[in-house]
Amino acid sequence: MMFGLVVGLLSGCSPSDGPPPAEPLFEVPANFPAPTYDLSKNPITQEGFELGRALFYDPILSRDRTISCGECHSQSSGFTHHGHDVSHGIDDRKGTRNSMPVQNMAWESEFFWDGGVGDLDFVSIAPIENPVEMDEKTGNVLEKLRKSKSYPGKFKKAFGSEEITTERFLKALSQFMLTLVSADSRYDKFVRQEGEVFTTDERAGLTIFEQKCASCHAGALFTDGSYRNNGLPIQGVKDLGRYRITEQQTDRYRFRVPGLRNVAVTAPYMHDGRFYTLEAVLDHYERGVQKTENLDRLLQKNDRPGIPLSSEEKRQLIAFLHTLTDQSFLQDTRFAAP
Repeated sequence: MMFGLVVGLLSGCSPSDGPPPAEPLFEVPANFPAPTYDLSKNPITQEGFELGRALFYDPILSRDRTISCGECHSQSSGFTHHGHDVSHGIDDRKGTRNSMPVQNMAWESEFFWDGGVGDLDFVSIAPIENPVEMDEKTGNVLEKLRKSKSYPGKFKKAFGSEEITTERFLKALSQFMLTLVSADSRYDKFVRQEGEVFTTDERAGLTIFEQKCASCHAGALFTDGSYRNNGLPIQGVKDLGRYRITEQQTDRYRFRVPGLRNVAVTAPYMHDGRFYTLEAVLDHYERGVQKTENLDRLLQKNDRPGIPLSSEEKRQLIAFLHTLTDQSFLQDTRFAAP
């Protein structure tokens, strides 16, 4: 794999020093921009990563010790809640939004469908304290960790003492999430010229994508980070999207443009998980876009709202989208439950 800047987490060794060094926990891929997360304030260490992974998969974070972060963020599904239109939490309570993937978080500056959290280090508080997800108080979580047999020692290894504070707890979770970098798909190898060859349909799909999709799903992360109304018919819970955070009328029904990496395995799609296939998503953009309040201007360029797509173009687009699946990321044992 060709990579650019490597964050010094594990020092290298010459062949005479013994076995080769372990794979770095975090590095910036050559085709990625610089991270937005300030790694200097929370340097990733092996001990911090292992603590964060343990916490991520431990249901002790929930009120009744039944729900972990990994419950709604499964590795094999791109760290999403596969098969659930909206998140299912404690006592089988249902949320109102689809679980977003946990990947490439170092390049994000706003989180969740409405951008309600602006710092990765505070992301974990939201699901812990959400009454339909984990339904717990952060203070209670810290007390449970302090009373456990293993966590004081894990915190000592990661931070130098057994003291368990909110800051240390959240930074450990961030360290684990920061390492979840997906950048080794066939697409990545293709753009980095690592010998990957696209089929005719995949090349055609890439061209169509660049012409008709890349205005929003832009760059190496396949999102411009904006909030847009993509013309979904309003149904069920009237979710006002970004408006809930800003209270600006122009943000009504606008939601975060999601990244598309591993999109073939992260179904269902949209903020409410209403579509279960990529075909259904493209059918929406081709003929299902409604002229709702604040509909994005990019979807109003033609005689009718939406994006003109032929059946052949949709087939080729889907072929391209499958090249974004990163099997090495989905199967990396370092990211699995300890």
